[in-house]
Amino acid sequence: MRTPATHYPRFRRINGKHPFKQAVPDGFIDYGAKKRHGGKVFYFNFQLAKEMGLLQKNHPEKLNAGLCKTILDTFSIQIINEYDIIHKTRVPEKDKLDGTYMATRYLQMQHPDKTGRTSGDGRGVWNGYFETTNSIWDISSCGTGATSLSPATAIQNKFFKTGDKNVSYGCGLADLMDGIYTTIMSEIFHKNDIPTERTLAVISFDDSTSINVRASKNLLRPAHFFHHIKQGDLTRVKQVVDYYIDRQKKNEKWPKNKSRKETYQYFLEKITESFARTTARFEMEYIFCWLDWDGDNILMDCGIIDYGSVRQFGLFHHDYRFDDVERMSTTITEQKNKAKYIIQTFAQITDFLITGKKKSIEKFSQHKSLKSFDRIFENTKNELILYKTGFDSTQIKSLLADTAGKKLTRDFMKACNYFEYVKSVKGPHKVEDGITWDAVFCLRDILREFPIKLAAGEDISDKEFIEIMKSKYASKKDMLITPGRHTHIADFRKIYSRLVNRCATLSDKKPVTILNKMAKRSAIINRYDRITGNSMVYIAQRLSRYRNRISPEDFQAIIDNFVYEQTLKPESKHSITRKAQKQHAEKIFNGIMDIVHTYRDEI
Repeated sequence: MRTPATHYPRFRRINGKHPFKQAVPDGFIDYGAKKRHGGKVFYFNFQLAKEMGLLQKNHPEKLNAGLCKTILDTFSIQIINEYDIIHKTRVPEKDKLDGTYMATRYLQMQHPDKTGRTSGDGRGVWNGYFETTNSIWDISSCGTGATSLSPATAIQNKFFKTGDKNVSYGCGLADLMDGIYTTIMSEIFHKNDIPTERTLAVISFDDSTSINVRASKNLLRPAHFFHHIKQGDLTRVKQVVDYYIDRQKKNEKWPKNKSRKETYQYFLEKITESFARTTARFEMEYIFCWLDWDGDNILMDCGIIDYGSVRQFGLFHHDYRFDDVERMSTTITEQKNKAKYIIQTFAQITDFLITGKKKSIEKFSQHKSLKSFDRIFENTKNELILYKTGFDSTQIKSLLADTAGKKLTRDFMKACNYFEYVKSVKGPHKVEDGITWDAVFCLRDILREFPIKLAAGEDISDKEFIEIMKSKYASKKDMLITPGRHTHIADFRKIYSRLVNRCATLSDKKPVTILNKMAKRSAIINRYDRITGNSMVYIAQRLSRYRNRISPEDFQAIIDNFVYEQTLKPESKHSITRKAQKQHAEKIFNGIMDIVHTYRDEI
């Protein structure tokens, strides 16, 4: 029986209206829109929809005809752009939508104008927002048509027809494979407490394009602020900062009782904390996000957005650079200083708001927020190395509050860094999307296996130690046990044991008890089959090929089960369950797990 769309009236609130339009009148370009026909609901994030309040908590996690129609009516749209207006493209009256949808302006380094006058959402618009009694969510879509804010328009000084295959990114459409990649990566990151936007829906079309609908409680990027400061426009800077602060307060993330001046300082403090903690997490988890000075590829809470160049490495491939044709990206270790420059710019913005005068960015190179960044960054890395090793939150706090424990943690970080930074004798070489210099050892493997060996009272020779850690990139020469390497292996063993013993002393437990618990936690945290960017590319390609052979329900089960397998948090693993799958879906699932296994060492 067909379920009428009236069963989902909450979706009607997503109609192009957004408070940003009133708050920052010059911060966007508004577009009329029309229905885009031929789409199918490929994926819908029921858990996110329920969290947002779009669906009732007891709604079955299964698509029905009415829900599919509602999703398509709400999100299967295409803007009527400047090209359409100039060429008087005919739009049937029945396909015209009442609302207008904004493409927001923000700074982008690939544009000729480095002040953000021509840049912003190039192939997407904001569908609107959804507000409940205690939260507000932003909703945007990628693949809704070519806007005049894309690099193609700025570089070639002309408007483009949506779907023009000669201009790639400037065509305004999105690729289904990218939608699948983003959907899976963002849900896995979310489950592992890595800040990210999330995919609400993917609508697929027969030409392998898609509309990818994204949601977050605040979709503003640093770049939404930076074009105003670059232009020295105090009014616009104040408008966007005040809008952001008010949103944070409405979402009950920030206190409401501070004065405006105090809130500006708090604004800088919270952004500094977010970027310091998250960029430390990126480095420790081997997440390449391509941070840069324009603040384009990241949300204000340092949440990941735009997964086109996002990678999770299997090893610490710290020399990898993404090739974006006109420029090479930062490396994973360079992300820290790029994040600090973003904070430096926010220090400039905060001072501009308080004093009314714009000072040069160089004046803030020694700002106290940068010192705070360094302190939080290092503290976070210390917490994370202990977490990766298998200590729980109580043990981590105890060790870092203890003078001896903190020193042992720093020493252990150095011992681990030695192995992470070893590079293949092969040297730098090109890969499909850039250039890299392969790492050799997998630290996660020794962190997973070492506590098991120690708890069992087994000794590990230098050769076995290296054998456990070696990756597929390790040649015989890379694995040589020189006197220097012997010393590094001995240091690792010694400091590891001292950490365990110190934890045992602080918690009044036996070292073997600590080790047994660490072994169980580390087996989850340092899972052998862990996704990488390359594995996700091949998984997305495979699932894209199956789009007409599996139902949305099958795809839903596959992605939910895959996210379950890649949730590497012992604290929350028990709260997620693996779903039952039909035989053909189980076969596809096993196939993608094989892909993860094959590409576990890669970028």
